[in-house]
Amino acid sequence: MSVETKALAHALNQALADAMEADSSVLLMGEDIGKLGGVFRVTDKLMSRFGSARVLDTPLAEAGIVGSAIGLAMAGYRPVVEIQFDGFVYPAFNQIVSQLAKYRSRTQGAITLPVVIRIPYGGHIGAVEHHQESVESYFAHTAGLRVVAPANPNDAYWMLRQAIESPDPVIFLEPKAKYWMKGEVDFEKPAAGLYESRVARAGSDVTLIGWGAMTSTLLQAAQIAETEGTSCEVLDVRGLSPIDYEPLFTSVRKTGRVVIAQEAPGNVSLGSELAATITERCFYTLQAPVLRVSGYDTPFPPAMLEGLYLPDADRVLEAVDRTMHY
Repeated sequence: MSVETKALAHALNQALADAMEADSSVLLMGEDIGKLGGVFRVTDKLMSRFGSARVLDTPLAEAGIVGSAIGLAMAGYRPVVEIQFDGFVYPAFNQIVSQLAKYRSRTQGAITLPVVIRIPYGGHIGAVEHHQESVESYFAHTAGLRVVAPANPNDAYWMLRQAIESPDPVIFLEPKAKYWMKGEVDFEKPAAGLYESRVARAGSDVTLIGWGAMTSTLLQAAQIAETEGTSCEVLDVRGLSPIDYEPLFTSVRKTGRVVIAQEAPGNVSLGSELAATITERCFYTLQAPVLRVSGYDTPFPPAMLEGLYLPDADRVLEAVDRTMHY
């Protein structure tokens, strides 16, 4: 079995290379992804390997990039678009939600748009405005889009391969804070389907639910809680639309207590939807209200204040204490 230790960014790079090797219709588009290899070096050396006709350095025009990808997909290609930073996606918002998400329905399934839009997202890198945002709720709310977020190198590799093979458009959210986190990647087979939730840590007292970079924070909180006598089960929601709820329900019915954590603001968020659905489906087994830990309902702050804004293990543990003492 071929297993290697790789950083998450390198796993993504390998996934792109393998997908392009396997399918000549796969091409990459984005700002500075060619000669530079991307600002996070996820596309490093791919232009020299596959040429400038398949790794396209585009103008700084997100709406044009996504619009061009839609046309290429209609012509039979499988474009993989890189949005350089999360906050840069908004100029392309109309193309994504009005065209990319709607075209399959508009044509009654006659035309599919197999476009992957890679977006480095989230905080923890001390960047300036428009470079640290959590945009998942915008796209998870939009019918016709698939939205996923890997939390480790193995999932990064396989979920990107699976996303590229999908007939539907996929918003692929990459936790930029974890680009250099290392882990084992099994190149023989994926650990799970593209949208499947997974148990990242078994436990019996409280269910902790998160995705992307927040999964590592929850695992850290669970480790601390264990030293204090509380057993936390950590669920990694890998598919944000559609959501694989059954593993979540199974865990909640076992523990009776839930804490949901996200970097995004809490108002009208993915965490809100998870909390509502879990309450509807698991109401009679809940021993306490579903609690949420999130970023605050403000624009993302300057870099020096991000530590106060972003949920950390201490804020998660405060919620664990609240639910245990309810």
